[in-house]
Amino acid sequence: MDYSAITQTLINVGIKLLGAVFVLIVGRIVIGWTSKIVRRLLERQKVEPTVARYLGSTLAVLLNIALAIGILGYFGFETTTFAAFIAAAGIAIGTAWSGLLAHFAAGVFLIMLRPIKVGDFVTAAGITGTVKDIGLFVTIIETMDNVSTIVGNNKLFSDNIMNYSVNPYRRVDLVAQLAHGVDVKDAIERLRRALPGIPNVKDDPAPVVQILEFNLAGPVLCVRPFCHTDNYWQVYFDTNMLIRTTFGDAAYPVPETHHRVQQRAGA
Repeated sequence: MDYSAITQTLINVGIKLLGAVFVLIVGRIVIGWTSKIVRRLLERQKVEPTVARYLGSTLAVLLNIALAIGILGYFGFETTTFAAFIAAAGIAIGTAWSGLLAHFAAGVFLIMLRPIKVGDFVTAAGITGTVKDIGLFVTIIETMDNVSTIVGNNKLFSDNIMNYSVNPYRRVDLVAQLAHGVDVKDAIERLRRALPGIPNVKDDPAPVVQILEFNLAGPVLCVRPFCHTDNYWQVYFDTNMLIRTTFGDAAYPVPETHHRVQQRAGA
């Protein structure tokens, strides 16, 4: 038995193992530094933190795969087949996850274009509520009845978005039914004087009270005060109560629908 040959082989394998461990340690350190540098550069460019972290993590994964392939090649393994397998697997996964990738792309656009942000009150993808979180794949909207609703970003971004928090105020739309015998001008004047007394109703623009339409019961007034989105429902309910108390104090008659039935002779 040629012990010298065995010893030389073991020495060569040991040197390769030490070299591989050294390359692995140095490679991981370099990958960590590279990921941090990329994240810092993205943060300096004021890229959304979620996107910066995701891109940094993706770069780290790709560099680790390249490092592993390099170490395998150092030991004499055929890396071209391995690389082709990874590429084929990536294509298969990408095809299977096409819907998830669509949500990811929509999430990036939501974060960069910012049609909505956390804290906004919106109607999006058929859901009305307050935006609690915008992730890379889903957005969480908390509805008015305190239900946390998770919406896929692609569904949200491809649908109409109504953002009630962008403008400094919004309009409350209510109606007030009058009886036929009520003086319409008097009713309008009473409401116009009373509406500014509701808390959080804006003076500019001033509340609008006008005749909206007529029906069988009598004239219908539109009652439209303006307020900040945060105070919408408080103003909504207070205005309803104001209409009731104002018309009650004025002793207006209750609106009634009148029908006239006439019998034809000989019928």
